[in-house]
Amino acid sequence: MIPIARHLWRRPHYRWRQIIAARVAAIVSVCVTAAFLAPCGMATEPHFDPVTGYRIERYQAAVPESPPAGQRVWIDQIDKLLAEENAVLIDVSPIVGAGYDPVTGRWRNSNNHTSLPGAVWLPEVGRGILDAPLERYYRTEMHRLTAGNLDRPVVLFCYADCWMSWNAIKRAATLGYTRLYWFPEGTNGWTDFDRKLVPVDPVPVDVALGHK
Repeated sequence: MIPIARHLWRRPHYRWRQIIAARVAAIVSVCVTAAFLAPCGMATEPHFDPVTGYRIERYQAAVPESPPAGQRVWIDQIDKLLAEENAVLIDVSPIVGAGYDPVTGRWRNSNNHTSLPGAVWLPEVGRGILDAPLERYYRTEMHRLTAGNLDRPVVLFCYADCWMSWNAIKRAATLGYTRLYWFPEGTNGWTDFDRKLVPVDPVPVDVALGHK
């Protein structure tokens, strides 16, 4: 919101209108320049990488209304996508533990995790900065889950007020996926509407890919 007092705009003096128009043009210019990085204003905030536009810290915080790619969905829309279009559900909630074992690729998870029925859990892929094995992990798992179909519907989520799902959908768009859906309420929103969660195990990281 641009803080322009209404009485200034209504003044007939041309100089006021020049000043206000210049302020609007400057703000629009900045937003357009940053459009390929992140929503207006985000790329220059301290919690975001100024180059990539990904959120890189404080992942548990209020999220914006719209995703950086694709569209926001609610439970009834998810039901329809699953029933009619065989959508892929991907949970990107972070792991609670020591991460993945660099030798075996198995996740060292210290807490049991529950998710939407039918969802696949790809931990940590929603962080703003990924190491090379995790980048390959996300890319190869997305390819596997969609059978290489870039137009297959994919629903991404974690829990409420979680920026990792925001990052994950942005990252999926850079991989070329065209039908992306964001469920920002995640597992919390699912249970709030009396939907059941089921236990799910994280998909291991294929560390062998790092040697190919």
